[in-house]
Amino acid sequence: MTDTPTRLRLPSLDRVRRLPAWSALVAGTLLGGLSGGAYGLLTPAEYTATSYVVAVPTDQAGPESARGFAQAYGRVATQLAVLGDAQVWAGVPVRTLRDSVRTATSPDAPMVSVTAVSERPGTAVDMANAVARALTRHAEDTKDSTRVRLVQFSRAVKPSAPAGASPAVTALVGASAGGLLGGLTLLVRPRRGGRDGEPAPSASVPAPASAADVPR
Repeated sequence: MTDTPTRLRLPSLDRVRRLPAWSALVAGTLLGGLSGGAYGLLTPAEYTATSYVVAVPTDQAGPESARGFAQAYGRVATQLAVLGDAQVWAGVPVRTLRDSVRTATSPDAPMVSVTAVSERPGTAVDMANAVARALTRHAEDTKDSTRVRLVQFSRAVKPSAPAGASPAVTALVGASAGGLLGGLTLLVRPRRGGRDGEPAPSASVPAPASAADVPR
C-alpha cells in the first residue's frame, strides 16, 4: 500500500519532464498576465485632485520670508488644527482627511500643493479645496505676526480618469514579470544529457581485472 502514491505520482512527473523547455516561459507569462489583470480589476479606482495656495508677502516682508512660511504652512496643513476646520467643508471625518490628503512645497516658489485621493472624484475635489481653504483661513489669522498671507492660486478640479493603472497595464506588467520568472526557471533548469525522451548515456565503468590478466 505504501507504493501506491509513488506509482500515481510517477506518470505525472514524467509528463512534466517531457514538456518542452519553452513551456515554463509560456506558463509564467500567462499566469503573470492573468494575475495582473485580476489585480487591476479587483483594486478600487482612486481619483486625485490637487489645489494650490501661494504665500504672498506684505509690505513689511520679502520673498525669502514668503518661501520660508510656505514651507511651514505645508507642514502644518495636515495637522488637527487645520483638518478640524476642513472637515466641515469637506463633509468627511478628520481621520479620512489625515489618511487621504498630502501636501508638497517647493524650495524655489512660495507655493503649497494640497492633494487628496478618494474612490469618488467629487470627494477628492472637496477634500483638497477644503484643506486649502482652512489653511488660508489660519494664515489670515496670523498675518499680522508673520507678515505673510496665503492666497488661493488654483482650485482643484474634478478628475476625468483614475490615477491608478488600468487593468490592461497591470496585466502587461504581470505578464512581463511572469515571463521573466519563466526565463529564470529555464536558466536554472537542469539540462538533459540526450535527446528528448532518451535517457542520458551512463558512464562506462571498466570491469575488474582477473588474476590471469595481471602481468607477472
